[in-house]
Amino acid sequence: MELYLNHISKKYKDKTAVDDVTLRLTPGVWGLLGANGAGKTTVMRMIAGIMRPTAGQVEYDGLPITMLKEKYRDRFGYLPQDFGFYPEFTVKDYLYYVAALKGLTKRDAKRKVGELLEQMMLTEVRNKKIIKLSGGMKRRVGIAQALLNEPEVLVLDEPTSGLDPGERVRFRNLLSEFAHDKIVLISTHIVSDVEYIAMQNAIMKDGKIIAEGSTEELTRMVDGKVWNGKIPEKKLLEYEHRLRIVNLRNEEDGRISLRYLADTPQIEGSVPAAPRMEDLYLWLFPQEKNGGIS
Repeated sequence: MELYLNHISKKYKDKTAVDDVTLRLTPGVWGLLGANGAGKTTVMRMIAGIMRPTAGQVEYDGLPITMLKEKYRDRFGYLPQDFGFYPEFTVKDYLYYVAALKGLTKRDAKRKVGELLEQMMLTEVRNKKIIKLSGGMKRRVGIAQALLNEPEVLVLDEPTSGLDPGERVRFRNLLSEFAHDKIVLISTHIVSDVEYIAMQNAIMKDGKIIAEGSTEELTRMVDGKVWNGKIPEKKLLEYEHRLRIVNLRNEEDGRISLRYLADTPQIEGSVPAAPRMEDLYLWLFPQEKNGGIS
């Protein structure tokens, strides 16, 4: 099983959104990371067949998805950033409606809807209108609809937006189990969603893939550039202007512990720290002060 992005590009009149992206996806969880406007959503829409590349093609098991048509869509699951639904739909009715669109038999639809209502912890709200649900619950409904046809290729754009930390952990565990023999591609602004479960990550910048590899391989890019140091509280503003700070913590002795990025130590007594994906992201995208990926 293989999904191959074969030199795909997407150009508009005055902008290149995706520029000659090549990526070979095999079973497992993949993370797609990058700042706003990097081109991630455009890539996902081309994988979904919603948008055609200006150049190149998306291939599944050696054949263009434009040739496979329904055979590909039957094996595909997609959660866009904003999924649509009719305001009058209840959770259960919506899932049965999507199941019918995906061609599930009544028996399979009943089984799968029941399973997903339980897995996504939606059983108690199954008869409630989606429009009245919280943002996190709406997201869970969106995830459920993407999983209805047990897809071989699952593409999720910001899947955990609105989920609380406990829900994110449960979702990550579900995905890890699901991706045993399936291809899962996640675009997220929450680094922890992919840091521990992604087999491989691809990082996009200005429409291009600038790095690809496992979390361990990618974080080596910032080996020797991540530091822990302590400063007096009164000097925090000064150091905030000077340093690329990842996070900080108040200490009992009145000082502040800083985790920061630099080629060489900038605070006396600093010690090197083991790099994480958040460090790498802030090194590559220094304008993203909160470490978010979108």
